[in-house]
Amino acid sequence: MASEQATPYAGRTAWARNLAAPVRDFLSTETGSAIVLLGAAVLAMLWANSPWSHSYESLWRTQLSIRIGSGGVAADLRHWVNEGLMTFFFLVVGLEAKRELDMGELRERRRLAVPVMAALGGMAVPIAIYLSINAGRAGAGGWGAAMSTDTALALGALALLTPRAATRLRVFLLTLAVVDDLGALLVIATAYTTHISLLALALALGAFAALLALRYLPVWRRQVSVILGVGLWVALFKSGIDPVIAGLAIGLVTSAYPPSRETLERVTALTRSFREQPTPELARSAQEGVLSAISPNERLQYGLHPWTSYLFVPLFALANAGIHISGGLLSDAIASPVTLGIVLAYVVGKPLGVVGASWLATRRALHGPRPPVGWPLLLGGGAVAGIGFTVSLLISSLAFHGELLAEAKLGVLASAILAPMSAWVIFRAGELLPKRLLAAQVLGTAEDILDLSDDVDSARDHIRGPDDALVTLLEYGDFECPYCGQAESVVRGLLASFGDDLRYVWRHLPLNDVHGSAQLAAEAAEAASAQGSFWSFYDALFAHQGDLAASDLGSYAKELGLDVPRFWDELRAHRYTPRVAEDVASADASGVSGTPTFFVNGRRHNGAYDVDTLSAVIRSTRARAGLLASASEDALTHR
Repeated sequence: MASEQATPYAGRTAWARNLAAPVRDFLSTETGSAIVLLGAAVLAMLWANSPWSHSYESLWRTQLSIRIGSGGVAADLRHWVNEGLMTFFFLVVGLEAKRELDMGELRERRRLAVPVMAALGGMAVPIAIYLSINAGRAGAGGWGAAMSTDTALALGALALLTPRAATRLRVFLLTLAVVDDLGALLVIATAYTTHISLLALALALGAFAALLALRYLPVWRRQVSVILGVGLWVALFKSGIDPVIAGLAIGLVTSAYPPSRETLERVTALTRSFREQPTPELARSAQEGVLSAISPNERLQYGLHPWTSYLFVPLFALANAGIHISGGLLSDAIASPVTLGIVLAYVVGKPLGVVGASWLATRRALHGPRPPVGWPLLLGGGAVAGIGFTVSLLISSLAFHGELLAEAKLGVLASAILAPMSAWVIFRAGELLPKRLLAAQVLGTAEDILDLSDDVDSARDHIRGPDDALVTLLEYGDFECPYCGQAESVVRGLLASFGDDLRYVWRHLPLNDVHGSAQLAAEAAEAASAQGSFWSFYDALFAHQGDLAASDLGSYAKELGLDVPRFWDELRAHRYTPRVAEDVASADASGVSGTPTFFVNGRRHNGAYDVDTLSAVIRSTRARAGLLASASEDALTHR
């Protein structure tokens, strides 16, 4: 068993073990999907300028209709992609934003002020720049094409440019992009919609209200929600309003929550009942119980995200980025107010608007919160927000036609290249700032929101490493849990790698409904602790995870030279049951439902817990803690 545990393990924390999501363990997907998206855009350009260029427009203008009786929905392939498949993309964006509102950085609502204001400034300033160049000209009506951040490309570019970027910067950019998308969709609905059917709009609002009411429906919720979702999309399509708004709206009202321990224990009971009596009724009950343990938000993200990242958004790029480039078009675009307006709006206007509005939102006179990250990072994030692609192309196709549309598309593509280049320069320049200035920047940011309910207590907690370590890695674990056993080798590696900069804390969370020996093993470890041998007993338990019967525990106590009679007396009297229960209560208060669950300096780690991932998190946390300590020392010195 010990040899098996020495094998490096790449798993995920508890219930999130196999779940991907942008702000958590989503870095590789963001990067990969951005590369696929760029590849699709390049392919579209090559196709549109190849000897078969005529087939490009011919394909995307192919009509496709779905009819039931005399009614139906008809559009060409490009519109099916733009208004159909992209609905799922906006749904995923809304889901991730809702998760941050319910469980993440934005659950403290006051912190919404900065990204929301930044988004508004990041729309207003680019529009002003565009109109200042195009006022009174033929392209003035296309101002909406110069305002919107591309969520997929922006998050992907951030992952590529700053692989270790703080989660706060990603959350800031995601929130900004969601508000930006809402603004863009409202602009589409009001400024670029020529006819609105009030009857169809009323039906859409009714379908959305019914979706909200589904939470009170005891059965058939998923099936009914699919029908209502399709009905909402069709009603918006018929109303004349771009139906992609349906996806964002549904995502923003789909709740996210961690599974409770009580729910998981009920799932175990249902599964056991099915094992004892494998009937269709019990199979359905077990299936429904398992699904209900995970929030609808998490389930939808898990199912939809790969499709949106690797198929739907790249298809959008393939359908819209193809421009037949000629010498005449390039020369016209260089001098075109439309092209120039879009490029300057995104590359210059976006970062200026984002930083300026963020500065305004954080003023003490307005009782504003501190910024989420330092100003150099915020400026870099504003530059990344200057990548306008998806919605910008969408609005361009509504606002322009013919040569102006081609010039607008060239401006969008140019900004998608120039904006990340300027962001790279800003991020690199930020890294060259003096350490003292960097420390001051970190000290001026908002404090961390801690997920751990009970602080580490050196008098009662089981700790490996120095008390003054910069980083504390705390684990809620179960001695019988195989995932905890494999994570134990990871923890040993981390302690060896980080030395005095890391301390490790163990807290008990025996999963009694699935591990019959876990409670007794936890109490035995506390009995060993009373004799000053917790960590020796801890090592013995993980070295023999398959042998945790009472007789085995006694053998380990004897091998370690403990007072065995005292050990057995305390176990038989269940003397340490309250001590274990205290850890379980703190786990419940911290929203922990499975093992292993890790906290890094009081913040829950929701990603993978392999050596590389945890090392990256610890390094980032250590850097921030070191800068804060340095800034605090400087502040005391200069008093």
